Amino acid sequence: MTVTRLDARRLLDEAEEFAGLLSDTVAGGASVGFLAPLAPAEAAAWWKERAAAVAGGRLAVWAAYEAGRLVGTVGLAFPDKPNSRHRAELVKLMVHPDGRGRGHGRRLLDTAERAAAAAGITLLHLDTETGSPAERLYSAAGWTRLGAIPGYAADPGGALRPTTIYYKQLTSPAATAPTR
Repeated sequence: MTVTRLDARRLLDEAEEFAGLLSDTVAGGASVGFLAPLAPAEAAAWWKERAAAVAGGRLAVWAAYEAGRLVGTVGLAFPDKPNSRHRAELVKLMVHPDGRGRGHGRRLLDTAERAAAAAGITLLHLDTETGSPAERLYSAAGWTRLGAIPGYAADPGGALRPTTIYYKQLTSPAATAPTR
C-alpha cells in the first residue's frame, strides 16, 4: 500500500474514485456524515467541493492505494483562527470495506499524525460514532477519549447515534509557528 498526499488538481481528477470509496464506506455502515444510499454524483460533488480547501491550505488529504486501487483516505482540517493554529481536526478516515482489518486505517492515521507534527501541529482532535470499530483504532493509537455526546449524528440508516470525542497531543519537531 502506498499513501500519497493529494493536491487540489489530483483530488478533482480522482473525485469519481473518491466518490466510490465514500459511497461504499457509507453502504458498509460507517457514519462519516452521510445517509445511505449515497448517490455517486452526490459523493463526487462533495469531494470536488473539498478541492478549494486543499488549494487554500485549510485541508490536507491523503489517499491510500493498493495495486493502483484507492482503498482509503484521511484528512486534516486546519482552523483559520490565529489562536488555534497549533491544532487540527482529523477528518474522514475511511478504509474501503474490502480493505478493513489489514492495517490500512492505522497507516493512514500514522501518516496524518506524522504530517501534523512535521507542520508544527501539537494537538489533534476528532469525533467518531460511539461503539464503532474506529474507537478501537484510536484507542490503540494512543488517542485520549474525552467523552460522548448523545444523539449527535445520524448513522447511514438515519438513526441518531452518540459520538465520542478524542484528542491526541503531539510532540512537534518544529520549534516555530505551525506551517502547512
